[in-house]
Amino acid sequence: QVQLVESGGGLVQPGGSLRLSCAASVGIFSFNAMGWYRQAPGKQRELVVSITDGGRTNYADSVKGRFTISRDSAKNTVYLQMNSLKPEDTAVYYCNAVLRAKNTYNYWGQGTQVTVSS
Repeated sequence: QVQLVESGGGLVQPGGSLRLSCAASVGIFSFNAMGWYRQAPGKQRELVVSITDGGRTNYADSVKGRFTISRDSAKNTVYLQMNSLKPEDTAVYYCNAVLRAKNTYNYWGQGTQVTVSS
């Protein structure tokens, strides 16, 4: 059973930083890709950043230069470093993992709230 557990959300002032963590119950290189999505109230879930098992990243334009994805295979954990946070970054952030075998499997964490406000 694959589990993804996010942590690190909270309340931060504009311009501040947070680091989110996503701990997987299996080795992160078991997946073809992992990433972070977010969903603000009244909006659709959107991709923030993804990283393939080969290390190729894809950032949303709105976070380029401010957010960085990284991973630690020894800890089975993927991180999202968020700098220069803006109020519009306020959302629930979800960790995602994709496994492509005979079928494609998408796994999701429970989400962690990030609120950017003064």
